[in-house]
Amino acid sequence: MTPLVLHYAPDNASLCVRLALEMLGTPYRTQLVDRRARAHKMPEYLLRNPMGLIPVLETPGGPMFETGAILLWLADDAGRLFPAPAEAARGPALSWLFWLSNALHPALRARFYPRQFPEAAPEAARARVMELLEIAEARLFPVMTEMEPGILDCYLAPMLRWLALYPEEGDWPPLSRWPGLESLAKRMEAEPATARAAEAEGLGPAPFTRPEPCRPREGSAL
Repeated sequence: MTPLVLHYAPDNASLCVRLALEMLGTPYRTQLVDRRARAHKMPEYLLRNPMGLIPVLETPGGPMFETGAILLWLADDAGRLFPAPAEAARGPALSWLFWLSNALHPALRARFYPRQFPEAAPEAARARVMELLEIAEARLFPVMTEMEPGILDCYLAPMLRWLALYPEEGDWPPLSRWPGLESLAKRMEAEPATARAAEAEGLGPAPFTRPEPCRPREGSAL
């Protein structure tokens, strides 16, 4: 079987997919997307992802984009890391996967890239993320603790990391403000898959609870 190909940049949303691939033990190879050269906006890349965003996962059925869709495809294909269609937990888990994709992730993008979202004032973007984290602490945390670590963890933990690091001039509360989310970050750090992903992308020994700027072997996070 031809290995999957993950088009990635260090410490980008492709990290979520790399974590899932490592947890599953699925053979794959990586293809660096040079962000400094804006390779993700070039015609060749846009054929794989018309939105010009990272990641893309090349599969036997063609290229896939959108982080949440890739994660769900991987989990369903392997029969692991997410409730199966017949399980009662499937519905709530799907709701929260789409919430991460459609609510929290876009809110982070508005905070990190204000020039791309001029309609969102920095103060409003920050307040929106804080509001969503309170929801995650109260409602998502109990759901995730009912399940083994899986693709929800792969999606959430990197976002908690990025909030502590970007933008660099920001003052963000420590993760301990949300003890439930902190515990989820700690359990994800205990996964061997996290150590492998952190080594590959230069994320440091505690990438989610004590994040430090990435020092990748290749490419750039920004």
